[in-house]
Amino acid sequence: MERLDEKQAPVLAKARQHIHKRLITSLDSDPLDVQNASEVTARVQALISVVSNQVGLRLTEDEREALANGVVSEVSGMGPLQPLMDDPTITDILVNGPSSVWVDRDGRLEQSTVQFDDEGHLRRFVDRFVGSHGKHLDSSNPAVDARLPDGSRLHAIIPPLSPVGTVVSIRRFRQSHASLNDLVANGMLSEAMSETLRLAVRSRMNIVFAGGAGAGKTTLLNAVSEFIPDSERIVTIEDSAELALRHHHVISLEGRQENSEGKGKHDLRSLLKHALRMRADRIIVGEVRGEEVFDMLQAMNIGHDGSLSTIHANNPEQALKRMETLALLSETQAPRQAIRDMVDAAVGMIVHVGRDASGSRRVLSMVELLAGESDRQLNELFRWERTRQGSAAFSCLRRPWFADNVLCEGLPVTERLLDLWQGLED
Repeated sequence: MERLDEKQAPVLAKARQHIHKRLITSLDSDPLDVQNASEVTARVQALISVVSNQVGLRLTEDEREALANGVVSEVSGMGPLQPLMDDPTITDILVNGPSSVWVDRDGRLEQSTVQFDDEGHLRRFVDRFVGSHGKHLDSSNPAVDARLPDGSRLHAIIPPLSPVGTVVSIRRFRQSHASLNDLVANGMLSEAMSETLRLAVRSRMNIVFAGGAGAGKTTLLNAVSEFIPDSERIVTIEDSAELALRHHHVISLEGRQENSEGKGKHDLRSLLKHALRMRADRIIVGEVRGEEVFDMLQAMNIGHDGSLSTIHANNPEQALKRMETLALLSETQAPRQAIRDMVDAAVGMIVHVGRDASGSRRVLSMVELLAGESDRQLNELFRWERTRQGSAAFSCLRRPWFADNVLCEGLPVTERLLDLWQGLED
């Protein structure tokens, strides 16, 4: 489609608003299934013809198509944000008021040309999705979370918490089908790291993937799930469903926020308790960020070896400290040393994921955790680091402690990895 005439843009915006109002008004006398795209499009096209004839509006084919798509998106799509939602390279959409829309593309923020008409237009957009979840947004409840139809997460905040007006943050949901081999080919990790993760999963180590937002924690967790034996049953627990495990026997549990009456809340902690009664071989918590850490650690220590989770942290050491802190905040009021012992006994490996200077996702560090009698021991296996020549590469630092158990269990190990381990010992 050719670029539309910028001088015609205000005219098209007014036409879109008018036709949208006409469409809403027509629903009273002639109901329409707004989820049926073909019916909505046909009604919109008819209204465009009527309005064009009434006001003498002359439209090219491109302008007519853009106008129709704009109205349809207002009714059953994502409104002005639809082109951004259709772009697979965008991971986050950040709306800082009606005239300032930013996107995160491949790890870098850039301002979009997309805009809302005004503050009212933006609020109607937000209210449409918030209302579908039985929630409301007003001065007494100025912040809300909701899930979009495609699974993306929407967070909206309004005055008085946001003096600048309505601010919306959308974390895109992208069903990841990338295998670990794909991630190796993309440079996220090395073959030796991939093989080490395979052995860790098969030997039922509990693994925590740590990193910042959008670093690739969930992508990597999804990929390593292919190494879980087909005979095992997995229960996943998430606030908002994002996991797309490469496994055929998965039971997904999803938390629920309270409704406008303050009822119906089911947090991750209650879901973990349900999962313990569901005969799960492994429990996967999409992300721990609260007191549910305590229940997750208990599950890892009472027979659910091989469980996986993610946490926001800047390095492996901080991930351990954050789990301790979150567990201490729980209502159990267990002493710090007891919590620390639980973490040491539960977590076997921490995989730190982040972005390098170019914005590319990398596994920055892989650390093995061993609970000692007096203190924990950390064994860093791999690290993404810069060489003296200024380039960066993955370095294999040490042979894993669990290697002996892997060999005793008879798990297959590639010759390349065995040679690498042998070289580290020489």
